[in-house]
Amino acid sequence: MLDIELFRENTANLIRADHDKRGISHDKIDRVISLDNEWKNALQKMELARRERNEAARNISEAKKSGDAERADKIMLEVKNIGTAISELDNQANNLLEQRDAIRMTIPNILHDAVPVGADEGGNTVHSLHGSKQEYDFDVRTHNELIEMNNWVELERAAKIAGSRFFFLKGDLARLELALQQHTIDLLTGKGFTFVQPPAMMNRAAYEGVTDLADFEMVMYGVEPDKLYMIATSEHPLTAMFMDEVIEPSLLPIKMVGISQCFRREVGAHGLSDRGIWRVHQFTKIEQIILSHPDDSWQHHEELLQNCIELWDSLEIHYEVVNICTGDMGTVAARKYDLEAWLPGAGSYKEVVSCSNCTDYQANRLRMRYRTSEGNESVHTLNSTAVATSRALVAIMEQNQLADGRVEIPKVLQPFMGGQTTLEPCQW
Repeated sequence: MLDIELFRENTANLIRADHDKRGISHDKIDRVISLDNEWKNALQKMELARRERNEAARNISEAKKSGDAERADKIMLEVKNIGTAISELDNQANNLLEQRDAIRMTIPNILHDAVPVGADEGGNTVHSLHGSKQEYDFDVRTHNELIEMNNWVELERAAKIAGSRFFFLKGDLARLELALQQHTIDLLTGKGFTFVQPPAMMNRAAYEGVTDLADFEMVMYGVEPDKLYMIATSEHPLTAMFMDEVIEPSLLPIKMVGISQCFRREVGAHGLSDRGIWRVHQFTKIEQIILSHPDDSWQHHEELLQNCIELWDSLEIHYEVVNICTGDMGTVAARKYDLEAWLPGAGSYKEVVSCSNCTDYQANRLRMRYRTSEGNESVHTLNSTAVATSRALVAIMEQNQLADGRVEIPKVLQPFMGGQTTLEPCQW
């Protein structure tokens, strides 16, 4: 959520200019400004009424001292009426504040100047290219074909007990998933990130602090009657961890690497390449989070990206880094990079990492600040996927497949697999 001060005086033009980049109207901006002015007017009227009540209270005392009971009764009636007016003004002010901030929460973050302008994902630009497309002397298979011929995944049996888009992971592919987790955590803890395992559920207030529920709620699983949500990524609980707190500046930056199961309904139709274990309801994801001093957040954004590049380069995967454009950007991030891995079976690049600087947008919602000599200020929050293991497995399977259907294990993961060099079929 944008700081309310941005909507006041000339700074509102910054938000209007950003809306122009995004191709959206200024109506919500104007409505927030109007409601803010009405709210301030209501507060001023309430303050004047309180002064009148205090003055009247003094007059009551004087009237009683002079023995003028009639005048005292008249003033007491005035005080009662003023009290009623104050109560009405207080309700009006609270209602205006609620309306103002409900709209303010739907207004997107201000984008960084480097974000390319584009109407949709077609406007995204390539930031860098890593590795190269491998040549094959056989017809490449999709990951769906590979998992079926090697018995590495049980989709139909999972569907019997949980529904479609759930899966059992078996044999060497399950071992490889654990190897990915351990390698990623080792790499990031070696860079000073603290390993954290978050709760798998969050309440609504915390969730509204980290994402736009109007867009996100439809893909989330609710838990009734407890009014909780299954997390869609460990980014959300880790970012909300310091909600309603004032952080000592000496602790910044706070760097976390979190691992969790993630739950998404993934409603809607998807293409053939999204089947198998690419787009599923439950998956494991390792996330990088940084809570930063505002002056340092853009440096940390590049740090998160470089961590991803180092990780995915170590897996010897061919991928591209993409600058996300204005028309493909969500509500929360000010700038975002995606890593898209090449899937030879699908014949396309597909997203495997999203790396965002959300500046103070989430922190304002979460009331998450750091202490300064002039008062408390909002921190900046940054997040980046390190690895969503199911998607990484797909990229490894498709890029490292052999003619006989087996898959070469990335060299960096072989020590976690007892020195094994290829994934072998599961026998059942």
